[in-house]
Amino acid sequence: MEFLRTFFAQSIVKRILFLLLVLLLLYSLRHMLNLLLLLFLVTFVMGRLEGYVTRKLNRLFPISPLMVNILLYLLLVSSLVFGLLNFVPKIIVQVVDMFNTITRFINSSQQDEFARVAAAALEKLDFQKYLGNVMEYIKMLGKWLEIILFVLLLSFFYLIQKKKVVEFTEKFRYSKISWAYKEFHYFGQKFVSSFGKVIEVQLLIAVFNTVLTMLGLWILGFPYLFALAIMVFLLSLIPVAGVIISFIPIGIIGYQVGGFTLVLWTILMILIIHALETYFLNPRLYASKTKLPMFYTFIILIFSQHYLGIWGLIIGIPIFMFLLDVLGVEQTE
Repeated sequence: MEFLRTFFAQSIVKRILFLLLVLLLLYSLRHMLNLLLLLFLVTFVMGRLEGYVTRKLNRLFPISPLMVNILLYLLLVSSLVFGLLNFVPKIIVQVVDMFNTITRFINSSQQDEFARVAAAALEKLDFQKYLGNVMEYIKMLGKWLEIILFVLLLSFFYLIQKKKVVEFTEKFRYSKISWAYKEFHYFGQKFVSSFGKVIEVQLLIAVFNTVLTMLGLWILGFPYLFALAIMVFLLSLIPVAGVIISFIPIGIIGYQVGGFTLVLWTILMILIIHALETYFLNPRLYASKTKLPMFYTFIILIFSQHYLGIWGLIIGIPIFMFLLDVLGVEQTE
């Protein structure tokens, strides 16, 4: 008995036990994974944005974080409502039309060499698994709107009462489960400082890629810009592989619109954007430049997609960076 008491009193044993309990809890809540991940992302990003805006405005005139949060969420909700009313119908029409166009093109692969190459590439990427029936994703829009509304409410209430939430949570430090609180506090700090910041960088890069790509596609005369903007933004959240996957439908549409000449101009545009991201944007977004070998990146994406699905492609790298931080692995060069 004394041996067991001594064994479980060790900090490393408590830490491993806590991680196992967290994994068990997450597994039991796996059906709420969309809600939990989206809640963390929105709360983290809006919290960082509130802090940035508050610091900038305080240089001009005093303003409380509460007022900044209210204004930011009013702006966010107004933008969502405006987008739903004005752009979602156009996006739905364009998405359906775009994928019907791609499907017709792939079905004509017997008469076109480029179509045969594109069809083979889509088959290797398991294109249908990710995109499936377009109408099924459109039918899920109502469910996602419900999740987004719930996430916005929870994140808003957390941010406007952040001080009270922290003070209440701090009371667990002196409770009978103080050891669990200390581990929660330790991993929470690590999670925010590594996972959260990597996700923030991925979001900023996704916005950067989407804006420049849409500008380039507009100049080149591409159709379906609304649908392509959504696709490019979502796939830009996937490190490395997202660029490759997004180019396939863009290349197919470019080939149909302007032939190989337009495809070559599109490739040049994407290479320029990728170079700007690599040599200009990344060094400024990362406080300390983090590099993963390409081999590690693809291995992480393969395993994270297998266990977490589509979310795994987005959060696989941030989770790995979090684990490196916990294990104390030096990440800078």
